[in-house]
Amino acid sequence: MTAQQPDTRPIAVVLLSGGLDSMVCAGLAREAGYRIAALTIDYNQRHRREIEAATTIAATIRVDRHVILPLDLRQFGGSALTDDMPVPKDGVGTDIPVTYVPARNLIFLSLTLAWGEAIGARDLFIGVNALDYSGYPDCRPEFIAGFAQLAQLATKARAEGRPFTIHAPLQYLGKADIAREADRLGLDPALSWSCYDPQSDGRACGLCDSCRLRREGFAKAGLEDGTVYAAG
Repeated sequence: MTAQQPDTRPIAVVLLSGGLDSMVCAGLAREAGYRIAALTIDYNQRHRREIEAATTIAATIRVDRHVILPLDLRQFGGSALTDDMPVPKDGVGTDIPVTYVPARNLIFLSLTLAWGEAIGARDLFIGVNALDYSGYPDCRPEFIAGFAQLAQLATKARAEGRPFTIHAPLQYLGKADIAREADRLGLDPALSWSCYDPQSDGRACGLCDSCRLRREGFAKAGLEDGTVYAAG
């Protein structure tokens, strides 16, 4: 936009983890006509690969601003992603796995809401889905609906008549559908990172829940992933 033509598009805060889902979510927000403020939470997870991916994605899709916010959840522990416990690699089960980070999406969406209120954004995007995932309770539609209500109760903006909308455009998509959306949007899936346990040589492990779901999704969609896997 030129000085004579100010950018009047609404701004949305997109929670950008660096994973495939968050990348596609950001792409959909951009397609819908929003300017994007991307928020990445550096929660001191056991690897930096996702943070690096988020930085690359933010630059590629030309977000207006990218904030990487430090939040040391290793102080709490309680997850294979923030504590010294092995990442499960024996297949996606029916129980909530130890890779669940306690209340992570509740914490992250609260921070997204706070930034949105601070910068005048009324639309928040999160890339959760409730089909091909590991059973995390904070990915369910009930959680998103509950947080949407909470956002209206917790903010000055809503009290002044400016409500928030929580967008979860991938909520009912499987991984194959998400892979197809990445392809349709012209997003390179290799820019994103999904593996919970990156190998020392830079490859994805190929066996954790996240790797298995991603690989199955791309195979079902008949699309190239771009991720190099160590196993399988």
